[in-house]
Amino acid sequence: MMRASYAAEVTVTDGQRFASLGGVTVRNRRLVLLWLRRQALRLANGHGNAVRDASPSDVRPVLFHSSDAPEGLRFWATDRRSQDDAIRTLEADFPLQFTVLDPTVGLGLTLAGWHTSPADRP
Repeated sequence: MMRASYAAEVTVTDGQRFASLGGVTVRNRRLVLLWLRRQALRLANGHGNAVRDASPSDVRPVLFHSSDAPEGLRFWATDRRSQDDAIRTLEADFPLQFTVLDPTVGLGLTLAGWHTSPADRP
């Protein structure tokens, strides 16, 4: 069995409390980016509603109170330059972190991906 060498997680904070909405471990950085993009689009499009195409590895939905966070997530997930920067960050063995804010309620949502082990490098 191949050990996972990359991990990704989506977290949320209100400045005082912190919670994980879900995460995944995968075998390469491209799968990390693919998973994070899927979660960003699901969260942006869902606005806290149940999503019918959810898989067991998908994060829990979030209810946003403004359009700032969903628009930021959608932009990050679909902008070629943002995605190129994200994959280069992972290729350089740096952790990837992208945070959007919902200023109406002071909510911060972070997408993160990182290399977990030197074994099984792509």
